[in-house]
Amino acid sequence: IRIVSKVSPLLDSLIEALQCLPGVGPKSAQRMALHLLERNKNAGLILANTLEEALEKVDKCSECRIFTESDKCQICSNEKRNQNLLCVVESVSDVFAIEQSNQFNGHYFILHGYLSPIDDIGPDELALSSLFSKVEKNSIEEVILATGSTLEGETTSHFIFDYLKDIKNLKITKLARGVPLGGELEYVDRGTIMHALSDRQVLKEEN
Repeated sequence: IRIVSKVSPLLDSLIEALQCLPGVGPKSAQRMALHLLERNKNAGLILANTLEEALEKVDKCSECRIFTESDKCQICSNEKRNQNLLCVVESVSDVFAIEQSNQFNGHYFILHGYLSPIDDIGPDELALSSLFSKVEKNSIEEVILATGSTLEGETTSHFIFDYLKDIKNLKITKLARGVPLGGELEYVDRGTIMHALSDRQVLKEEN
């Protein structure tokens, strides 16, 4: 759906361009465009310049494939992080989520997607050969498979596991899945309860 103002072709183009953002429809794009033009032109110019600079200079890290303007990102360049611990995730937003937990001090490998033959996304599109080479050539002690719990995410996780499982002295783990913190059991879906039961923690061993 395209909103035509019948007033300004440039305004129409701006509204249409804003709709490339996820979750932004015609009405939301119109509100954003009018806000920038009516109340905050300076912020709009800063946004435009920053966006242009980011699109020109930001690329993927040569090591982990996160977005960075340098050859190696700040995480990969940080010598204080555990070089032997590697977490495999689907997207950069997954890295942000894990970093906010302050519970992980290793390195990452971002797939930028998941295996999906119907969408022509195979191992090459996910740079899995680079991942496998990284694990084999470096002193990686543990690989954490942190892909999504979707069918595609599980398929991708199994594919990676099948390749890495025969590497000696390599520990392969997967994120635990179960009842969310603060969640009430009666509102949790069946699949989550199933994972929670199968991955339950031992509080006391048999005497």
